[in-house]
Amino acid sequence: MAAPDLVNLSGLMDDAKCFAFVRHQRWPEGVHCPGCGSPAVVRDGCDDTQPARQRYRCKVCASRFDDLTDTVLAGHHQPLRMWVLCLYFMGLNLSNQQIAKELGLCGSDVQAMTEQLRRGLAAKTPAVTLKGEVEIDEVYVVAGHKGQPAAVAKRGGSGAAASWQARRDAARWKRTSHRPSA
Repeated sequence: MAAPDLVNLSGLMDDAKCFAFVRHQRWPEGVHCPGCGSPAVVRDGCDDTQPARQRYRCKVCASRFDDLTDTVLAGHHQPLRMWVLCLYFMGLNLSNQQIAKELGLCGSDVQAMTEQLRRGLAAKTPAVTLKGEVEIDEVYVVAGHKGQPAAVAKRGGSGAAASWQARRDAARWKRTSHRPSA
C-alpha cells in the first residue's frame, strides 16, 4: 500500500493532472478565495494559454483568481509540470545540475526555480516558539579583542594587511620564552 503523500511521477506528466494535484494540495477542503477566504466561489472559465488552469470568481468580494494566484508557481514561463517535477527531484535530494539534466533545462533556470520553491516552502513553515528551559552552545570570544578591532588588526589578525609570514613570525615570537638574563 502506497503512502498517501507520495506522488506518482508518471501520473503527473500532463498539465491537467498537475493542475488537479496543485488544486488538491492547495485547497483540500474545497476552493477558497485567497482575498477574503470565503468558500463561496464559482468557476469562471479557463486560462486562454493553459486550458487546465481553472479560473474562479468569489461571490463575496467579487475578486477573480486562478489555481496559481498568490503562490510561488504564479507568473513563470515554465509549464506547471516542470515545477512539479522540479519539486519532486528536490525531494529526492538531487543537485540543481542533476535536475537541469533530467528536465532538459539550463542550470540558471533550475537555480531560479529551486530558489523560488525553497522560499515558498520556508514561508509556509511556522515560526518557532521556544518554551521551557532552552540550552545553547557556548561561544568563545577572545577577551582582549572584544569591541576592539584595531587591536586585532595591530596584532596581525585576519583584517590586517600583514602577510602570513609576518603573522607566523609573531606567533612564534609569542611562544618562545623571553626572560631577562640574570
